[in-house]
Amino acid sequence: MHRLLPLLVGLVLSGSGHAGDWPAFRGPTGQGHSPERNLPISWSVDQGIRWKIPVPGEGWSSPIVQGDRVFLTTVTEGQTQCRILAFDRLSGRMLWNVVVSEMIPLRKESKNSYASPTPIAHGDRVFAVFGDGTMVAVEAATGALLWKNAEVRFYSRHGLGASPILHAGRLIMPFDGSNRVEKAGDWPNNTEEEQLGWRIPWDRAEIVALDIETGRRVWTARRGRSRIAHVTPTILAVGGQPQLISPAGDAIQGFNPRTGELLWTVYSQGEGVTPSVVTGNGLVFTASGFERTTLRTVRPDGRGDVTSTHIAWEQRRGAPTQPSPIFVHPHLHTITDGGVAHGYDAATGDVLYSERVGGNHSASPVHADGHLYFLSENGVATVIRTGPEFVVVSRNALDDNERFQASMAVSQGHLFIRSDRHLYCIGR
Repeated sequence: MHRLLPLLVGLVLSGSGHAGDWPAFRGPTGQGHSPERNLPISWSVDQGIRWKIPVPGEGWSSPIVQGDRVFLTTVTEGQTQCRILAFDRLSGRMLWNVVVSEMIPLRKESKNSYASPTPIAHGDRVFAVFGDGTMVAVEAATGALLWKNAEVRFYSRHGLGASPILHAGRLIMPFDGSNRVEKAGDWPNNTEEEQLGWRIPWDRAEIVALDIETGRRVWTARRGRSRIAHVTPTILAVGGQPQLISPAGDAIQGFNPRTGELLWTVYSQGEGVTPSVVTGNGLVFTASGFERTTLRTVRPDGRGDVTSTHIAWEQRRGAPTQPSPIFVHPHLHTITDGGVAHGYDAATGDVLYSERVGGNHSASPVHADGHLYFLSENGVATVIRTGPEFVVVSRNALDDNERFQASMAVSQGHLFIRSDRHLYCIGR
């Protein structure tokens, strides 16, 4: 088996980022890890909050941080105006709020939004994707629009939930949707036409790579038969060569990120796949979505259909359908939607612990300085020690009248948490 080395997602283009930046979904590597130490592990509504600022509109994109700026996306004006917001990292003061696109809202799940994809920052630019498939680049300093690409007319009965990544001068975004019909019904009052791409596999899913300087499409990758998904992909070195690891409904797949060529595929039954892909120990860790939800791990060094040869282990116990897993050598950790945390031997899939944290969970966990942070939808962050045992360090509650679905960001000694109403900065 080839030796695998993780590649930095988002900062792989150059060394222009700050050491404490959190420039993309799940941080600088896309794996939910921060190298920082002495981060906050205790706070409350009344203590430990550096600032709290209202956020206009609706959106579930996670905050990102570059230098002294925090960026978010949102939609306003009846969910028709797509906006990017910039805040001062130290004070929370809004620096700019720009409309980058207009859209017509289509059907989505109630827990989703039209601004769910997390933006990504690189150099002097911020890139964002919105629910109709529009992709944009703006100046980080001013919010001035540099380019907009609206070639993808995206529709999914779930909405759009994946986030873009950057690699080698390309903005890469998966679009795993379903068939667009004029009057989409609610299950089970649906037609076969409406079920295409959702309950019935189809071949219309695509992954798009744009040139980050111009916004022009460089390549389009095709999956073959697959179904709805919201999985943020990652870049991994396999045998010294980069691979784009991008699961979807019914599929775990590896692509050549230079050309979009499909290299290998594994059948993994399930639709509505949301947890992002995690790597480590020479394995790719995934969750299969709805329908027999399963943690499925794959060796990514095959060619063609490797379903029968390259699945390392499977485990149904503790498999999440929304929060992403997190790998902290030599263990894998998960939190289920219903708030049960699990730890696994990452080499075998054996369960090490299974403990109830409480609450419902959508946000993906974060790891820093020997701690895991699990954020529930009612704003309670449970901090545990990493390791083979479940040891709670603290439980920290924010306003339970607000809703928390976005994953937190970690930057320069602070935690940044978005609710449906506010952006919080936690720390000294």
